[in-house]
Amino acid sequence: MKRFALLALAVLVSAAAFVAIGGADPGDSLDLTGVATPNAAVPGVAPADRLSPQVRQVAVAQGSTALENPTGVITYYGYEADVPNFVPTAAAPGTEAQKTEPDKNTYLVFKDGLHGADPGYDYGTHFLFQGHEAGVTLHPSPPPFAGTVKQSYITRINLDADAAHRVTLLAYQDENRNPLQTIDGSTWDPWAQKLLFTTESTNAPTYAAGANYPTTVEDLSGSLGRGGYEGIQDDGDGNIWIVEDIGGSTKPGSVNAKAPNSFVYRYVPKSPGDLRHGKLQVLQVLDDSGSPITVASQAAVNSPDQVALHGYGTSFKTNWVTIHDTASDGSAPFVANTLAKAANGTPFKRPENGVFRPGTHFGEFYFTETGDTNATSTENATAGGWGSVFKLTQRGPSDDHGRISVFFKGDQAHTGLDNITFLSRNQLSAVEDAGAGLHTARGLDSGWLLDATTDYSQAGNAPVRWFAQGRDASATLDAAASPVGFGKNEDDNEITGIHVSDGDPGPNGILGAKAPNLPAGNDKWRWFYTRQHGDNVTFEVVFDR
Repeated sequence: MKRFALLALAVLVSAAAFVAIGGADPGDSLDLTGVATPNAAVPGVAPADRLSPQVRQVAVAQGSTALENPTGVITYYGYEADVPNFVPTAAAPGTEAQKTEPDKNTYLVFKDGLHGADPGYDYGTHFLFQGHEAGVTLHPSPPPFAGTVKQSYITRINLDADAAHRVTLLAYQDENRNPLQTIDGSTWDPWAQKLLFTTESTNAPTYAAGANYPTTVEDLSGSLGRGGYEGIQDDGDGNIWIVEDIGGSTKPGSVNAKAPNSFVYRYVPKSPGDLRHGKLQVLQVLDDSGSPITVASQAAVNSPDQVALHGYGTSFKTNWVTIHDTASDGSAPFVANTLAKAANGTPFKRPENGVFRPGTHFGEFYFTETGDTNATSTENATAGGWGSVFKLTQRGPSDDHGRISVFFKGDQAHTGLDNITFLSRNQLSAVEDAGAGLHTARGLDSGWLLDATTDYSQAGNAPVRWFAQGRDASATLDAAASPVGFGKNEDDNEITGIHVSDGDPGPNGILGAKAPNLPAGNDKWRWFYTRQHGDNVTFEVVFDR
């Protein structure tokens, strides 16, 4: 069913019922009827997903989908064959296969097609790429890694292919034959013609890889650095924006309030597409006196800087501060988080992902802050404990100065905000990773629709739930196990990898370059997400027509 927002026919209906923001262009906004409540987290119960009636979801791959080119224990899309069984069983704990948690999705269309493991097969033109966030632990880990490392990999879902060729294993080692560390974020750099992958670990590499098979994975630790990177995104000038997620320690004198410990970065290449030579910068926010808001200034419980930063109606000046320049600092691997702190960058409570608003010429950047994901945090209502969505505004993406403000301040019903994407020119979808404790307190995770033209400080303005996630049988069994997941895998399902794109691999296809038009009926724009944990299913969300 096609449903467009028409200014001339705008009807005053409660925001809890549906979203229809004015504008004649269907790319401005979507009409999605809200789902009233989340699914309850009841032990032993596996509730079904519930979506807005205007959309439905179609599985494009699941954990037990066999790879067309398996190797060793890497044999399935979302499971490694380290043990025989996919499904956990109370009678045989410890025999459940390692789930690999496919994460951020990147959709691309190559008109000339791509190769796969079968040289005689036509793989079509539409492809969806993922890195995997978990994997089998290697004992001992090979140098230069200390301790243990989990073997991860990169996959490509061939959306036009048959079942036997549906998923291609692209890589599980880098160019130096080191095992790929667990991957979180991904994007496409149209100038380098490379996929970029981030790894959510303080001393793990940042990777670049080609889209074709076979591919080579490059380690970019000497230019983009190492960090707890998660979100990664290009802008129209060829810069690369990175959002970091490293949890902080509990603040002394608090209840479950974590110190901000993660940063927002921008890599400025020597020229667009140069992934080896450039500057890495950290975002610095200035308080009202013109002093940087730093780790130290947010160390106390409910520090004035942190409370002000999370207050509606406040706006702060920002700077980009260079922390590493290959021209002067060389190309040895470095840890960005350490340099960011030394340069008085501004940390946040676990920022996760960021995206540019279409139609702003990359002048508005929105990023999520997950928060403390604990119902008892001392800083929930005051200093970002419930999480937030921030808006960074600049005249252009390469400007060194801007302003930041909180766009949406979370609460118990809207918390653990993680992956985000624009569904239209004005509407931003944020999906949750609230964690099992909050699931028990207020229900399983949801997908939300926020509008960039709405003032959420005003009473009655609230996000619309387009998706109430359920829980598949495997995740339900893991949640009930003791220890959770039999000590190996996680419990409740998580929404991740939400991604809307027309697949254009050129600069005009960068997310934010143009407004999505999902319900247009031309099948050009596509919408994906992954249900992590449990069965690890990747879905396409489609409009009923």
